[in-house]
Amino acid sequence: MRTRPTTAVAAALTTAAVLLLSACGGGGSDSTDNDKIAGADTGAPTSASPTPSASADGIDRPKITLPEGDTLVFSPETTGDPKTDAVLKDNAEYLRAIDEAIGKQDPKSPAVAFYSKDNAYIGSLQWIGGFVKDGTTVTGTVRYFNRKVEFSKDGSAGLSYCADESKGYTKDIKTKKVNVTPANKDSYVLYNDRLRKNDKGVWQTTNSSSERGSEACQP
Repeated sequence: MRTRPTTAVAAALTTAAVLLLSACGGGGSDSTDNDKIAGADTGAPTSASPTPSASADGIDRPKITLPEGDTLVFSPETTGDPKTDAVLKDNAEYLRAIDEAIGKQDPKSPAVAFYSKDNAYIGSLQWIGGFVKDGTTVTGTVRYFNRKVEFSKDGSAGLSYCADESKGYTKDIKTKKVNVTPANKDSYVLYNDRLRKNDKGVWQTTNSSSERGSEACQP
């Protein structure tokens, strides 16, 4: 299970409704100057990679590479409904961008800003920053399943899903030691995210809440 030894910023992460609240640990820098943080207020995409590439929908998306040994599995990846699938894809890329940023030790990763804004983005800065502070990265496999999308009249989308972190771990960057922890009830987390489509056509995650040990996600 992906946890970090520090707990000082748990309350801050809860307040920010940060994505992956208890999956990989929290913490890190407390950024308050949103004007200096790309995407904190508007979520405006920035050049998230040296070589962004146009996807099938014509959007120039950042090229994301997960840390060595890190695997994220999404089920379902697609449903056959184009609008629903677009939400699932962009949220998956957000989760992948966070892991990439942890691997690169880059709290202000432009890729994270590309796929998020508001509370989700600000919380991610704190989240990733905690790994930088601890000198740790992520490894192993995390499985996201039971992914369900519901659209609201205001144009936003709600996405609920479970995470199986029983085989996802943290790793010390210097020593390469993997912190392998036994699986238990708390290895399974229920997430509820809110996404909104920006003017570029990207479904950005704007908010997230989680429940570790949720009965809805137990095997």
